[in-house]
Amino acid sequence: MENILKKSKLAFIGCGVMAESMIKGLLDKKLVGPTQISASHPRAERREELKNEYSINVFEGNGNAVSEACSEDDAVVLLCVKPQRLNRVLKDIAGCVSKHAVVISIVAGATSEAISNALGTEKVVRCMPNTPSQIGRGMAVWTCTDSVTDGEQEKVKTLLSALGREMHVENEHMIDMATSLSATGPTYTFLVMEALTDAGVHLGFSREMSKELVQETMLGAVLFAMDSHLHPAELRNMVTSPGGTSADAIYQMEKGGLRTVLSKAVYSAYKRAVELGKDE
Repeated sequence: MENILKKSKLAFIGCGVMAESMIKGLLDKKLVGPTQISASHPRAERREELKNEYSINVFEGNGNAVSEACSEDDAVVLLCVKPQRLNRVLKDIAGCVSKHAVVISIVAGATSEAISNALGTEKVVRCMPNTPSQIGRGMAVWTCTDSVTDGEQEKVKTLLSALGREMHVENEHMIDMATSLSATGPTYTFLVMEALTDAGVHLGFSREMSKELVQETMLGAVLFAMDSHLHPAELRNMVTSPGGTSADAIYQMEKGGLRTVLSKAVYSAYKRAVELGKDE
């Protein structure tokens, strides 16, 4: 199969953990070479680190990184900065983004319209990855403006494959929804892991033993759920014997409102994602 990115030039604006994860994935999978990648970062030590580790082009100025990528028609600009820094970054690169370039934003809450207006481009992709992307097991949810062609959408899919799996959704409303469920999702999982580990310590296990038991159990449960293709309720019923330990544990969790608390947490995260967009 032909590599759809073999002639593309990429500019990563802001090169933190998520951007580095994508760069590493792209290089490891040999989808692009180091000379095809430009990255910007304000700290000299970080730029040196990226240069030494990946042999990519690094710049202090955001506009310089974009101009390097946009020297070719087949350019992709990736906005990977914190929401509070976005407006300044958009001012930095306004006028540097070529009309043929596709702009991909992983900035929480930043709408395609705001980015399009600031940069004068109609080819905007809004994407929300999550933390497991750092090990190539992430889920990246994305949508795009109507001006992004089918061929360019295929490039987006290939780029995001460097982070794990990707899912295209119909509109930006679903990106805010995914922010609360998928992007914020590892937070819920980590908190449950922490609580279960503490419970194991309370029972008498060492913390290391308890942590290993919890992590392997959760990982196995997820893999089993994916392999079985059954509804979670069916899986839960499979392991819940009448009058057994699972039945008693479920009773306590339902009594404590765990299901409702999780639903409220997801909805609260969703509202915050929407607010971030309004704060632009």
